[in-house]
Amino acid sequence: MNPSRKSALLLIMLALALPTVMVLSVGTGPVAIAPLDIICIFLDRLGITDSQVSDQTRLIVESIRLPRTLMGIMIGGSLAIAGAAMQGLFRNPLADPSIIGVSSGAALGAGIGIVLGSALFAGFSSPLLMDYSVSLLAFGGGVLTTLIVYKMGTTSNGTSVATMLLAGVAISALAGAGMGILNYIADDATLRSLTFWQMGSIGGANWNSVLLCFTLLGPVIFLLCRYGLVLNAMLLGESEARHLGIDVQKTKLKLILVTAMAVGVSVSVAGIIGFVGLVVPHLIRLLAGPDHKTLLPASAMLGGILLLAADMIARTTVAPAELPIGIVTALMGAPFFMSLLWQQRKRIA
Repeated sequence: MNPSRKSALLLIMLALALPTVMVLSVGTGPVAIAPLDIICIFLDRLGITDSQVSDQTRLIVESIRLPRTLMGIMIGGSLAIAGAAMQGLFRNPLADPSIIGVSSGAALGAGIGIVLGSALFAGFSSPLLMDYSVSLLAFGGGVLTTLIVYKMGTTSNGTSVATMLLAGVAISALAGAGMGILNYIADDATLRSLTFWQMGSIGGANWNSVLLCFTLLGPVIFLLCRYGLVLNAMLLGESEARHLGIDVQKTKLKLILVTAMAVGVSVSVAGIIGFVGLVVPHLIRLLAGPDHKTLLPASAMLGGILLLAADMIARTTVAPAELPIGIVTALMGAPFFMSLLWQQRKRIA
């Protein structure tokens, strides 16, 4: 099949699969809801029909399941497209959004908010600030980490990818030490909250967090999708990209900052969710090839689908309890990551 037709077919299939998985996600949980009832509720809200769905079902769909599903789509899509962008920028198929330490920095910021938030914000009377203190500190930690790593890797001669990677490793180690200190000083209740937050979850989704995700992550996904041709050129090497008229230095800065926003916002609202940014771009490459014009939008859609699938597994495996979604994505992604390393080992051998 012609590569362009193959790519178009993949995008169409993902575009059709995404709403299907959305309906399944909204219907999955301790109280099963039929897809027809879900569709009727949506049509009722649009004023098209007036069905006799019970008030309890409407409440579950509109106040619990739908916000959770929409937030899962945005977070999964953002992590996946950020991973695809990082792999293209670093020309490393094993890269993911946490490669420059953004996830670790955001996690440390959130940990500070969970353990020390009441003391840090004791003088503020704004309930809104208190409610979003963890998210604000997580986002700030991710951005601060990005700026530090970028500053360490940038000289008058340009930005060194290798130096940035090493700086990311160092920052991650420092953030890990900081999280260890927070675990040590936290009381039992706070330690439990911190531990569960580190495992990742979208169970706390509400319409405010959905609005936050769409406001901040929506533009990130749209912006990254426009970098397809640029990342294709970057795969040829920085000197070749410069000959094609691309401002490599500015492109690196923009992609790193946008990726930091994607990861920082995602970590701030859902905790640490690993392997989505690593696994999804590889799956798309296996299906459609390395063209970033297809890879980026397809990764965003498949990332949302994969995270919703992981969330459905998390909700049903130990029902009525719920597994942290970070555990599920790790169980799904780690074997895939190991298979990639094994294939690379065989090529070297």
